[in-house]
Amino acid sequence: MKIAIMQPYFFPYMGYWSLLKHTDQFILFDTVQFIRHGWIERNRILKPDQGWQYIQVPLQKFSRDTLIQDVRINNNVDWQNKIIAQLQHYKKKAPFYLKTINLIQSIFENSYDDIVTLNKATLKIICDYLEIEKTILVFSRMDLSIEQINAPDEWALNICKALGNIDEYWNPSGGKSFFDKTKYNKANINLKFHSVNLTEYKQKGAVFEPGLSIIDVMMFNSPEEINRMLDNYELA
Repeated sequence: MKIAIMQPYFFPYMGYWSLLKHTDQFILFDTVQFIRHGWIERNRILKPDQGWQYIQVPLQKFSRDTLIQDVRINNNVDWQNKIIAQLQHYKKKAPFYLKTINLIQSIFENSYDDIVTLNKATLKIICDYLEIEKTILVFSRMDLSIEQINAPDEWALNICKALGNIDEYWNPSGGKSFFDKTKYNKANINLKFHSVNLTEYKQKGAVFEPGLSIIDVMMFNSPEEINRMLDNYELA
């Protein structure tokens, strides 16, 4: 079985989705310190004129050492409608605006207390839209006992060992220097590094903005076209 373990990102970019699609099991890793202004509570979309802007979920105040699993959403702010308003400019130029905005509204119709639950629900609903059948688990909710962690690259290793049926662990290619491959070889786990070949698509603007949220991709591409993009990847 092939597995990937990633922090729970908010409407992540295509590399995240390609990794999710092409592994058998996907675990949202939420038992480490939350780092503000990463990809867990925000992502990027096009601006109405040129360039990009953030969409963001407001969070309740928390201490510096708060774990991802404990981060709560500030629902005193009407963040759902603010994000929908930020997406209105796509209506003039995006062929899949209506399908995409309806999907996002279906996500926002539910209430969420914490960022992990929101991001998991988002991943699952978009998977259904793209017809990707995937088991998505949250590490803190798995009740999985793992060996002691002595180095950062042992989180994934020890989770794989505890699961017991993992042949391959896939990680984004940017993490190559982070891992000691010999540890994985000793455990008979094949460590592979995944990178998606980002495909340029028509955004109806003067300059193509790469690496934006899946929202932007869905606005301009059909599920079939998106899946072809996700299938264009390399392993090292």
